[in-house]
Amino acid sequence: MENRSRETLGSRLGFIFLSAGCAIGLGNVWRFPFITGQYGGAAFVLLYLFFLLFLALPILVMEFAVGRASQKSVSQSFHVLCQQHRVWGLWGYVGWIGCVLLMMYYTVVTGWMLAYTWYSGAGQLEGLTPDQVGAAFGGLVSAPQATAAWLFLAVAIGFAVCCAGLRRGVERVTKVMMSGLLIIMIALAVRSVTLPGAEKGLSFYLMPRFDNLVKSGLWTSVYAALGQAFFTLGLGVGSMAIFGSYISRERSLMGESLLVAGLDTFVAFTAGLIIFPACFAYSIDPGAGPGLIFVTLPNMFNQLPQGRVWSTLFFLFMSFAALSTVIAVFENIIACFMDRLNWGRVKASIVTCIGLFVLSLPCAFGFNIWGSFQPLGPGSNVLDLEDFILSNNILPIGTTIYILFCVTRYGWGWDNFIKEVDSGTGLKFPRGLRWYLTYAAPLIMLGILIVGYWEKFFK
Repeated sequence: MENRSRETLGSRLGFIFLSAGCAIGLGNVWRFPFITGQYGGAAFVLLYLFFLLFLALPILVMEFAVGRASQKSVSQSFHVLCQQHRVWGLWGYVGWIGCVLLMMYYTVVTGWMLAYTWYSGAGQLEGLTPDQVGAAFGGLVSAPQATAAWLFLAVAIGFAVCCAGLRRGVERVTKVMMSGLLIIMIALAVRSVTLPGAEKGLSFYLMPRFDNLVKSGLWTSVYAALGQAFFTLGLGVGSMAIFGSYISRERSLMGESLLVAGLDTFVAFTAGLIIFPACFAYSIDPGAGPGLIFVTLPNMFNQLPQGRVWSTLFFLFMSFAALSTVIAVFENIIACFMDRLNWGRVKASIVTCIGLFVLSLPCAFGFNIWGSFQPLGPGSNVLDLEDFILSNNILPIGTTIYILFCVTRYGWGWDNFIKEVDSGTGLKFPRGLRWYLTYAAPLIMLGILIVGYWEKFFK
């Protein structure tokens, strides 16, 4: 085994882009637009922003603080900071498993995005009827060899970037990818809002109509906004804590967290500016669900002048968003191997690459040769099961553990948490939130866990 000093990021921008890249993914650019469409537009966005600020942001600060104070990944951070109560360290294993579980289906969907980027660039979607576009997506997911090939490409990209090193690979590539993502997003948003008839989409998206929340069911809308704010940052499994372990104490963590959450929100908001004006301009239902990306929008691009170019840019943007998360979570998984087993980066990267490709195959095959396996009832598949285990169980439980670890005397403790968060220049953490974080926030997370089960099995 080899002795290694801990790697660090080369710049503050690298930390912000890498952390935001982990948060910015398909939850922003895929789920946020269609769930906003389903629950009434601007009024839903206001609810989402409220919960993001008062629930998700403090927990993001906690993950960064645990990472920076321990200088370890989730596999060891709890043990390092609270050796007198070793039970906390058990969550390190569960958090690592959560990251692996996320990649077991996220890499499959990333492969779909890469496939559609190729299809668009090669002109394979041009001139197709709506039924033919729908059949193209069905043909992709129903072909096990094609799905596995695109999955392998997604995994291989994550491996190549992480294997190159933290600064030379992960940080450098993420900077380029995030810069490209933002440029493409702005270009697509400008094109979308200037389409004839786009003003109706802008009105739906930007003018709050609270009666729309009531139409969908007020409590259902509130829970959807709360869930989106919480899950958009992927908190609870230490995927953010790892980047805290790579930065110095020159700046306080509250201000850095605000920048990361702000960039994450900007991308989600701009995705809406891309999708809603275009949907209304072409009389497309903005609440069409996940099929909006792979079926509905390609049909819309076929009606646009230079539609092939815009379609390619759109799916390239979606691929960048997905890959930024893949690379960031790969880094977390690899860092756990390096911390726990003292492996070198290359060895950890190879094991992660091979392991995740094999573990992701059940999800890829769940849409074809294993399609008869319906674990959560008729119409469900392996992806639904994996997402349920992570999103409805590991994430809310893990977030609650991070909260309690940082605020109670039986864990790391409030004073240690505040000392770490406020180290450095910049915005300080509001200490008046202590009561809320100690008592109210854990109850909210328990509510998310319970309602998630209700929505899944009893509604």
